[in-house]
This record gives sequence, structure tokens and C-alpha cells, in this order.
Amino acid sequence: MADVHLPRSLVALFPGAPRRVEAHGDTVAEVIADLDAQVPGIRNRLLDAGPSIRTHINVFVSGERATLTTPVPPGAVVHVIPAVSGG
Repeated sequence: MADVHLPRSLVALFPGAPRRVEAHGDTVAEVIADLDAQVPGIRNRLLDAGPSIRTHINVFVSGERATLTTPVPPGAVVHVIPAVSGG
């Protein structure tokens, strides 16, 4: 099970959703699928039709940038972080 930290900006789109969620999965893709089962619709905010992680979303597993195929070991901390831009 992974400890998933979601950004406030994403959680705001899903009233009642927690900022920290425990999710099951051996890969980032499986963790996102479990997140979507707990918070319906969140997958569409994280992934594009590819499917791949949207360009404005970064996912980190234990501090390392991840892709959908990145392994998620038991007890890992997963952070979902929106990209920040500006001038």
C-alpha cells in the first residue's frame, strides 16, 4: 500500500476527497487506478488519453520522478504535484 499525497488544487475538484490517500498497486498506473476507485474521476485529471501522465502533472515515488510503469514498493510515499509556471 502506498501513501499518496494529492495537491490541494486537485482535491478541490472532488469535494470531500482527502489530501492523503492510501492506495494499492505495484506500479504508478495501478495506484492511479485504485485512487480512481476511491475518488471517481481523478484518473482523468492525472492521465491523458494515451494513457500517460499529463504534461502538467508530476508524480514522484519515494522522491524520484515516476512514469506509469514505475514500481511502487509497499509503504512508498507517492506525491502528485502540478507543474508550476509563470514569469
